[in-house]
Amino acid sequence: MTAREVGAMTTRTRPRRTEPREVRRQQLIDATIASIAQHGMSGTTMATVTRLANLSSGIVAFHFQSKENLLVETLLSLAREHREVWRAAYDDAALAPEAKLWAFVAAHFHPSVCERPKLSVWFAFFGDAQLRRLYRERLGEIDEERWQEAKRLCRALQEEGGYEGLDPMDIAKSLEGLYDGLWLNMMIHPEEFTAEDAKRQVLQFLARTFPRHFDPERPPDPERPE
Repeated sequence: MTAREVGAMTTRTRPRRTEPREVRRQQLIDATIASIAQHGMSGTTMATVTRLANLSSGIVAFHFQSKENLLVETLLSLAREHREVWRAAYDDAALAPEAKLWAFVAAHFHPSVCERPKLSVWFAFFGDAQLRRLYRERLGEIDEERWQEAKRLCRALQEEGGYEGLDPMDIAKSLEGLYDGLWLNMMIHPEEFTAEDAKRQVLQFLARTFPRHFDPERPPDPERPE
């Protein structure tokens, strides 16, 4: 990650001294994302965060009390952002099941969700046993909501299309694995692997799985033709 990228992360919402509490918190979360991307989880400290945020060391303790709380709140912020993206499309009552399922896919690779610094945070949590436990405790409800909706949609498509031999739960699990694996490819090979590449690969999987609902050449239309 370049210094310019780090600067962009931390100056995006840089407040004046009189800005409200929520703006300060978001500034510190942005700085935490930038610090993890630059220094890794073990190298991220209260000092690296406040330095990137251009704030005094006591500010982090005031808003988050501990590094652990800061890290968990940072991941919660990313999880809520992801939820807002998929919900914005998913809540459209006119969407057919395949279009709703595609809303999940598109949300995972939305520009605001799969920025490399943010992906660094997700994988830093996945690699730490203690943080994984906190992730399950604090983000379980958000994950469970998406998981239940994804299973429901896979079941609806399986029943509607009369696809034999398909287990909706297995399909939903495969999609979760695809998202994580494709994010990892984007992290390791950013010049060669883009969000559009990732969406194309998921679309190919869905077209093979639900061929009556997905075209391998284009995502589903927002509304099913009458």
